[in-house]
Parts: sequence; structure tokens; C-alpha cells
Amino acid sequence: MTVPGWAQDAIFYQIFPDRFENGDKSNDPVNVRPWGSPPDTVHFQGGDLRGILNRLDYLADLGVNVLYLNPIFLSPSTHRYSTVDYYQIDPKLGTESDFDLLVSSLHQRGMRIILDGVFNHCGRGFFAFNDILENERESPYLDWFHVHRLPLDAYSPDRNPTYQGWWGYKSLPKFNTDNPKVREYLFGVARHWVVKGIDGWRLDVPNEIDDDKFWAEFRDTVKAVNPEALLIGEIWDIQPRWIGDHHFDSLMNYPFRNAILDFLKGGKNGAQTAEAISKVIAAYPQENLFSLYNLLGSHDTERIKTMLAGAPAALQLAYLLLFGLPGAPAIYYGDEIGLEGGKDPACRRAFPWDETKWDMALRDWIKTLIRVRLGHTALRKGSLEFVYTPVSDPLLAFIRRHDRESLFIAVNGSNTMRSLTIQIKDSNLPAEAEINDLLGQPITVRVSDASISINLPAYTGAYFKLG
Repeated sequence: MTVPGWAQDAIFYQIFPDRFENGDKSNDPVNVRPWGSPPDTVHFQGGDLRGILNRLDYLADLGVNVLYLNPIFLSPSTHRYSTVDYYQIDPKLGTESDFDLLVSSLHQRGMRIILDGVFNHCGRGFFAFNDILENERESPYLDWFHVHRLPLDAYSPDRNPTYQGWWGYKSLPKFNTDNPKVREYLFGVARHWVVKGIDGWRLDVPNEIDDDKFWAEFRDTVKAVNPEALLIGEIWDIQPRWIGDHHFDSLMNYPFRNAILDFLKGGKNGAQTAEAISKVIAAYPQENLFSLYNLLGSHDTERIKTMLAGAPAALQLAYLLLFGLPGAPAIYYGDEIGLEGGKDPACRRAFPWDETKWDMALRDWIKTLIRVRLGHTALRKGSLEFVYTPVSDPLLAFIRRHDRESLFIAVNGSNTMRSLTIQIKDSNLPAEAEINDLLGQPITVRVSDASISINLPAYTGAYFKLG
């Protein structure tokens, strides 16, 4: 198995298309809500593909190099996980020409794009499900879904369903992926958009298609078109089963997110945090580990700034950890400028393009972290060795090593100044000085024969190059 080499160098940026930027008002639905309205589950605000195209300079300036778009195919819902036609760009997002231009424009900039693949379920408007609604027992598509009885009740609030929907939702009929015709259709979709130029798929709830052969065939289909296409599975916990040459290259690394949040707001000490991180590292082969999709927020979670009660220092430290750990960092649109919001739908607010509303210090911090990560191979492909994991405090230090490069990362997750003294033999730092770390911060460092002492203010971390 070979994971696409570019994945280890990826800086992902996730976009919820309806809420990023409205670049073409002519495709807005007639009942479009004003940009920035309180988000809900049914009203569109006009974001589209032209809006993304218009903001490529912004994204390039931030430093991201891979876009992950939530579903973009024809659907009646704002989230578009209820797909009606997998071969059609939703007209509210633009045309196929807009999509082609977006893909080519990204590739010209050396950037990539992956799409959300929703293959466990579709929407009620999907042609095969509609055929069953119309023709009932005479429909040739009866076994495309899990039909319990006819006629189908697709709309009433009756809790005794006539067919299986995702988590019981009637708006999301679940495919019968044991059916060869369904598999043929879904694999054809996967192939089509890779041929059109996308660089991979993020697979929605793949564990609910609990079929190893299905995913092996899916992988073979995609890789036959483009061996460098990346496959990311939405798996929320540590499950090595879903990594490998019969499944995916990468997973959404929610366990790292949990470890970071527990460290910063849950009272976990250095030892507990190191243990949680080490479990992930031990679970996956190295090339997959370095390609994990590391995130602090997504369309399914509260915004990270809201989770951390808006505390600027804790927020910066969360990103310092994210960019220092193995795996490819991901930014959920708007998190970089301090957008807040609770659970769905509040986490899907429109991006405020008025720069006076931005947290510029946070955006500059993330830009710096991106620059440093892309400039140091040890952060992207280096091993991780914990060198300070106390059981009494939320303090942590580790070293990332690759070939002759070694980077030392220390973090203080407490609310007071702390001094860390760590045994390190391979330092080339000066004996005693206040020096700037790789992030441009002045940090007091003292070096003896085999140890380093660092004073870290509350909720502060540092990156140092050792050798």
C-alpha cells in the first residue's frame, strides 16, 4: 500500500459551500436569507462555487493547500447530505463549468480538492427511491433500499418506518449496498468525479456500510483512475480496521481533537494526554499516521473558539498542538478568524468577510504555524518522542525527529507560569539566553550539559530547533 505522498504535506481547509461566499447572486434561490443570518437547517444563504473561486487568493495567503468541500451535488437541503443526483452540481452552487474552473484554478496554484462522498444514503428525490414511491411493488428498484413494507411512508412523523433511513430519518433513505446494481452506480459516481479532476474523497459514515469488500472495490475503482487520489474515512474513534489497502489512506482524527480539548479544558495532565496521543500513534502505520486528517472543528462539532470559551491563549495553544502532532492539520472555514457557534446548525454560520470582525491575531498565528510546518520536514514526517509528561500538571513536551532535523515542542496548559526542565542531549541551543522560538516568541531558555530549562507563561507553547 502507498498513501499519496502529498497527503503528509497537506494543510486542509474545510468549506461548507452555502456559507463561505456568495459569488454569483443569479443562482440564489428565491427565498435566500441575507448573508450572515442566524443559520438553520432549511434556509440557504447563497454560498456557491464562484464564491470559493473569488476567495482563492485569501486561501493561498492563509497557506492552505487542499480544500475539502461538504456535498455539492443536487439536493434540497442546505447540508446536501440528501443527494438527489450524484452526477449534477447543485444549480444553487453553480454550473459544471464553474466546478471545472474551480478544479483547474486550484491545480494551477498547486492546490488540491477533495469532495464529500455520501454513499450510505441519498435523498427522497433520488430517482430510484422516487420510482418506488410511484410504482411500488412494480418498481425495478425495490431492492436498491431496505424496504420493510409498501406503500412507502416517506413524509409523516410516524415512528414505525416503512423503510430504513439513516438514523431513522425519512429524508435519508439508506442504500442497499449488497445489491450489485447499487454498487455499480456508486462506484461509477466515484470514478466520474475523479476523472473530472478531484484529488480524492472524504467518505461520510463509511462504518455504516459495514462491508470490507465494498470498500476494497471502491478503493480499487478510484485508484485505477488516479493512484494519487486520497481517501479519508469519517471514523470518530481509533479503528485500525479502516486503514489499509482494502479501505482508506486516512481517517478524520477526532481522537487527537479530544486529547487536545481534554488537555486544555478537561483537566487532563501531561501523562494522560501523552497516553491518549500515543494510542493513536501506535494504532496506525507511519505513512497513514502522517496523513491523518487532524482537526479541531468541523460541520459536526461546536466551533473550537466556543469550546474554549473564547480564551485567546488557550485557542492559540490548541492550534500549536494541532500543528505539532503527526498528521495533516485541518482548518474549518472561519475558525481561523475566530468564528464562533455551538452545535449544528450554529457551527455553520456564514463567513463574515468584514475584516473588522476578524480575530487577526489568531489568523496571523495560524499563518505562522502553517509556514513553520511546511518549512520543517520533522513536523510533517518526523517520529514523536515524549520527553516530559508529568502526572501532576497539564504540561507536555515532545520531540519530532526526521533525519538530521529535531524539533522540540513544549506546552503549558495551566493558568500560571511554569518552568520545565527536561533532559536532552542533542541540543545546539545557546547556554543561556532569551531567544525567539520558531514561532517568533521570546522565550527564556537555559541549557546545561544534558538538560534544557524553559519558562512558559500560562497557556503558552514553543517550537525550538534542536539539531
